[in-house]
Amino acid sequence: MKFWDSSAVITLCVAEPTSGAMRSLLRADPAMVAWWSTRTECLSGLMRRSREGALTGRGLGEARAALTALAHAWVEVQPSESVRIAAERLLAAHALRAADALQLAAAFVWCGGQTQGAEVVSFDSRLREAALREGFGILPPP
Repeated sequence: MKFWDSSAVITLCVAEPTSGAMRSLLRADPAMVAWWSTRTECLSGLMRRSREGALTGRGLGEARAALTALAHAWVEVQPSESVRIAAERLLAAHALRAADALQLAAAFVWCGGQTQGAEVVSFDSRLREAALREGFGILPPP
């Protein structure tokens, strides 16, 4: 089981250069963990692509259906005081934006603070760096 952040999840919904590798990673370990706002963050990305003309009609519908299917299958870390406390600690320790701190805090809470052996799937460079410094394994490899 791996923690997937929004930047990685969205590659499973739309065709991107990394989509094939991410689908292979998911096939090898189909148990996903995601933060409570991941679905909303991904939908935001899909709608931005739609407004920009990169995703139209049928493609948008298929991407939204893929996102919905993933969201129904993943284990979702819910908002909690422990997530907020972890996010606030991470903001003090790393150059993260609030949303990224909440993503990483959700991963931290998911693994019970035992980051050794826990993996985060992300393409966000700040999140990847902070996760690595916190002891998580990072996918895809740098």
